[in-house]
Amino acid sequence: MQASYNGVSLPEGGQPITYSGGKYTVPDHPIIPFIEGDGTGRDIWRASQRVFDAAVHKAYGGQRSVKWFEIFAGEKAFREFKTWLPDDSVKAATDLRVSIKGPLTTPVGGGIRSLNVALRQIMDLYACVRPVKYYAGVPSPVKHPEKLDVVIFRENTEDVYAGIEFKQGTPEAKKLIDFLNDEMLKGGKKKVRSDSGVGIKPISITGTKRLVRYAIQYAIENGRRSVTLVHKGNIQKFTEGAFREWGYEVAVEEFREHVVTERESWILGNAEANPGLTVEQNAAMIEPGLEFGSEDFRKDLYAEIKGVLDSIGQSHGAGKWKQKILINDRIADSIFQQVIIRPDEYDILACPNLNGDYISDACAAQVGGLGIAPGANIGDGYAVFEATHGTAPKYADKDVINPGSVMLSGVMMFEFLGWKEAARLIESAMEKTIQQKHVTYDFERQMPGATKVKTSEFATKMIENM
Repeated sequence: MQASYNGVSLPEGGQPITYSGGKYTVPDHPIIPFIEGDGTGRDIWRASQRVFDAAVHKAYGGQRSVKWFEIFAGEKAFREFKTWLPDDSVKAATDLRVSIKGPLTTPVGGGIRSLNVALRQIMDLYACVRPVKYYAGVPSPVKHPEKLDVVIFRENTEDVYAGIEFKQGTPEAKKLIDFLNDEMLKGGKKKVRSDSGVGIKPISITGTKRLVRYAIQYAIENGRRSVTLVHKGNIQKFTEGAFREWGYEVAVEEFREHVVTERESWILGNAEANPGLTVEQNAAMIEPGLEFGSEDFRKDLYAEIKGVLDSIGQSHGAGKWKQKILINDRIADSIFQQVIIRPDEYDILACPNLNGDYISDACAAQVGGLGIAPGANIGDGYAVFEATHGTAPKYADKDVINPGSVMLSGVMMFEFLGWKEAARLIESAMEKTIQQKHVTYDFERQMPGATKVKTSEFATKMIENM
């Protein structure tokens, strides 16, 4: 542990959060690094920090406090240190374990393509966690936004975000295309066009299993009823299809007593509804058109059904499977429809990186948009909580932007630290303020009779409502 980072001394009276044996130890006065962010980040961080401090003081009467410690990234870092992401900022975030940040710009003209992605990869923050739920009074484009209450677990380090790609026309692109066409695809009908840009999409057993493991563990600890694996495995069989397969493996191999797969639930349900059902009859109910399948296919299916009944008939049968966490999967394009027309059927979504990026924003649109969408990037021993929207530089320093994304990311952070009383104060104060129709411009224009307030004024109203 250093005494200072980027030339700034650690705050007096604070202690670092520590991590050992898979558990965090949080002192009463933890040092928590923050990055205020670029553009509108300055406005929303100032408002959010006031709310955080007020909630902690209200909840614990001075027995606890956060010792905030500014670290630098983005434009502020570049102006001060001539680098977008100083080594000391990363060192502070890792040494001090838990941090929070506003939105960061994407540097122009080369270098790091995304500071957010860089932090995730450097610190191996493999799980992007995005809770999406409705707060009463928030304007929404759907009739029943309150039916959507999901937590999205997005793999954070691989997929197309690994950044392995080559620009069209470069020697590197030509070399890779020639290798694919002349070696890997030789003799087949598939070819990569010579004028293509090419990218690599890695999805690993390691990356998949640790993400799905974390999602299922979260479901167990928080009383969630289902985990849905979101994938495009019908087309990308050996990447996203493998994500599905490995996800089911984690579920049944590591969490057997807690889970039932959707397919197992069908088999058990059929047998319970008709105790005299044969394996062959059960199979016909599971796979319509079974008679048109090959003999090997039928044998494998019969073996699967018998295996389920033999292995978990006692532990999960007699309706006990209905109390287990349901593990199922959905095709990525289908889930966009499902979260609109059947949102209450979904609880936790575990996704490869790109799918998770898409679906988290699509879900957020139903409950108020990215302006109040919180997020966290979590690894083994490290966590960075963050606003999920961009920097909106044209609104910077105008005190008009909705600070909800950072504030609700703070709610996630306090829950993560075990300071649930402070988290509830922030959340309830925000909901009450919105119901009173004291809102920033993005909500005011959608809410008849609302009073438009500044970013700072929204924070003041929230503190009053505590």
